[in-house]
Amino acid sequence: MISVEGVHKSFGRQIVLDGVSLQVQPHEILAVVGPSGVGKSVLLKLIMGILQPDRGCITIKGESICEACSEGRRNKIRACCGVLFQSAALFDSLTVFDNIAFPLREEKHLPRDEVNQRVLDMLEALSLKKYAFRYPEQLSMGIRKRVGMARALVREPEIFLFDEPNTGLDPMDGQEVYELINDCRKKWKFAGLVISHEIPEVFQVSDRVAMLWNGKVVEEGPPAQLIKSTNPIVQQFLKGKTDGPIRIQ
Repeated sequence: MISVEGVHKSFGRQIVLDGVSLQVQPHEILAVVGPSGVGKSVLLKLIMGILQPDRGCITIKGESICEACSEGRRNKIRACCGVLFQSAALFDSLTVFDNIAFPLREEKHLPRDEVNQRVLDMLEALSLKKYAFRYPEQLSMGIRKRVGMARALVREPEIFLFDEPNTGLDPMDGQEVYELINDCRKKWKFAGLVISHEIPEVFQVSDRVAMLWNGKVVEEGPPAQLIKSTNPIVQQFLKGKTDGPIRIQ
């Protein structure tokens, strides 16, 4: 579904990604973890085609987003992807109903009756009916993220990208988001990539985990493999210790 092969990315003299390779297979969720500032969000932006790698190749369903020569072409390649941003990225001037309807109206140009029915179905599926005519400012961050997920799911994506899905949430709301991801994955059967620094919470939605450090993938495998890893970098990160090879800047 997603293939990242030998990707390098620098900003000036700062090397952010140094030959990163990752694969996301159909119906699996890969979590990319690591301390703040190691390039997780940069990797996500490269996959989305917002940034271009200095070297390497990224393909989505076999098509190279790096070689797409126009924004229109990039849009076609990433049309199979849904995204849940850190802040949910809702339109403040639109109600919950209209936020969810937006991609159906603007991208798919569906008839009004079909749009309305699909939005109503999504509101029901994600327990959002009572919020349908509220505005984002009237919602908690947890509900905003649920709405953001509904807006992405209504497009029926084959791949879902999650950017720090429980950022800004208290532990209970954060757990609810991860439970929502698991429930939606079972129902809609999407593949997923989760960017997170929340350990071990993200393990509960992950089939595999890749840890980034110093521009490289230092460990990759099922969550149990990382937990048992003898790599001192991995163990320091998992245990949240200040003493070790990872230096707090």
